[in-house]
Amino acid sequence: MANQKLISFDLKAEFGFFKKPDINDGLYLTYNMLHRPALLGILGAIAGLQGYQKNGVLPEYYNKLKDLKAGIEPLDSDKGNYTKEILSYNNGTGFASGEAGGNLIVTEQILIKPAYRCYLLLDIEKEIEKRLYVNLKSYQAEFLPYMGKNDFSAWWENFEEYPFSEFDFSTNYTIASIFSKTEAASKFVVKSMSMFSASEPTWLYFEKLPVCFDEQLFQYSYADFVYSNAKFSKDMNMSEAGKFYKLNENTVIQLT
Repeated sequence: MANQKLISFDLKAEFGFFKKPDINDGLYLTYNMLHRPALLGILGAIAGLQGYQKNGVLPEYYNKLKDLKAGIEPLDSDKGNYTKEILSYNNGTGFASGEAGGNLIVTEQILIKPAYRCYLLLDIEKEIEKRLYVNLKSYQAEFLPYMGKNDFSAWWENFEEYPFSEFDFSTNYTIASIFSKTEAASKFVVKSMSMFSASEPTWLYFEKLPVCFDEQLFQYSYADFVYSNAKFSKDMNMSEAGKFYKLNENTVIQLT
């Protein structure tokens, strides 16, 4: 494991938009969480990999980063939720709409000040992953990264490296990142036995998120994700749902 680096960086923007393909008529909706395919696109920009070039062909960044182990932790959120606003604007380039005048009115839901701690397990013996490591650590990008659309430029801060080990589910645990689940997580929450506990009430946030592309259908494949402050019983062994790593005594994350 000497060639492996487990790192994190805090990705931020003033606004974000991760478009849902299943939209309401006239209104484009956004996922609340940064999801894995969107993160790979941001990492591709940082590493200087090409995006979409041809219809029906997956972009270079996806082909070269699709096996990268990554995890996501929302920051500065309300129990995993970000403030959202509805924005309408005109696209009057003349190429956007077949309507008279060529003016397309777009209405979309956007995220306000989204921020996510992104965890990566990098093999620095691989050229692209080493380039990612160097660029992230030095706060440099080959192309401008953005939070879902090119109007919403993004930046990152707080680069960090961790000693790490695989988590073996031998003790009760909390998970700092969002995690995909194989069972109903709520039934494994460890209840506090103290009548005088001043800790925050337990909450669980759920969202179905894209995890990769179906390379035959060229559409998202999904998994159910949870974000929670709960302590879970060691009986909830989720080793089949992805790799879990222990960063310190209080931090366990899932990388998928």
